Amino acid sequence: MARETLKHQAYKIIKENIINCEYAPETVISEEYIQNEISVSRTPIRDALSRLEQEGLVKILPKKGIYIPSITIDEINMLYEARYLIEPHAVAHYGNKIANDSYLQYYRQYDACLAQPCITNYSFEEMDDNFHSMFINASENSYFMNLYATIESQIRRTRVLTGKEQKGRLKTTIEEHMEIVKAALKGNWADAADAMQIHLAKSKDIMFDYILKHTAGR
Repeated sequence: MARETLKHQAYKIIKENIINCEYAPETVISEEYIQNEISVSRTPIRDALSRLEQEGLVKILPKKGIYIPSITIDEINMLYEARYLIEPHAVAHYGNKIANDSYLQYYRQYDACLAQPCITNYSFEEMDDNFHSMFINASENSYFMNLYATIESQIRRTRVLTGKEQKGRLKTTIEEHMEIVKAALKGNWADAADAMQIHLAKSKDIMFDYILKHTAGR
């Protein structure tokens, strides 16, 4: 049990460091570095790294170290292809399983955020992640939920990488969410799904702009 706990702790810490870019993209770090940093023995670290490699968050380079990959255009295309297929579908087919009170709560939160002279109390972690996950979880489809859990790490990582760009469109992001919520409250599920598709497309544009900007001239 203790061993499983150590494996889970190592996995969680390393994963969060990658997502939050504490381990910068396109760098190589050693097992020893990770071991010294998080004070966990080598075996749990290797187990954690093996799992993270399966999720595409690291690449183990024999005799060289642990490579932290950058997010490429191909990966963004794959990430958003999956999101386009799953999220609007979940809204259209399972949004009606979510109580109106939940939608009303989001509407009030978004409305309060937009009423502020400077939007500072909008939390991507608490509101954006939970909002998107709400529709996936409503499906009660374990395949959808497992797939979304896999890509959610990259979603969060792209958000960290595009932090300044994302902050610049907070108001727009909230307004896009409100369009989804309003359509849901009206029971217009096709409109709600379309609004989700539009929101995802704009999010993808932000990520593409970031990648093109930071790869220009390479």
